[in-house]
Amino acid sequence: MITLRATRPGDLGWIIQRHGELYAAEQGWDHRFEGVVAGVVADYVKTHDPAREACWIAEHEGRPVGSIMLARETDTVGRLRLLLVEPSARGLGVGEALIAACIARAREAGYAEMVLWTQSILLPARRLYARFGFVLEKSWDYDGFADGLVSESWRLRL
Repeated sequence: MITLRATRPGDLGWIIQRHGELYAAEQGWDHRFEGVVAGVVADYVKTHDPAREACWIAEHEGRPVGSIMLARETDTVGRLRLLLVEPSARGLGVGEALIAACIARAREAGYAEMVLWTQSILLPARRLYARFGFVLEKSWDYDGFADGLVSESWRLRL
């Protein structure tokens, strides 16, 4: 069974570490990606508004197996950030549970839309975003942490 919970001490460091390790192993992304994730986490901590933002850890059998964050983009737009599902938990519905929680919280917070940034090669995540109604709005070449990436911006009207 998958459970979602709020972050506890140590979880934000785990999010940064696992993003760095997993994306290096699976996608060949370099240390700059881990730096991007660390920046997202730092910004979230510095400006966290509990009424409009949240971060979840997914657990399976008492172990963290995923994460997601809802961050304020503007007064009317929330941003989905840092979706991660451990390889050992793929196929268990972790990604779906995390995205559903994030969208539900965005609606509760009063956002009219949600946006996200991803890479075109992350096909399983892209399929989930589309299944939840996100629409690809824009793509562009990006070499921020690996050669040949294509960044994408997606939007969901709530």
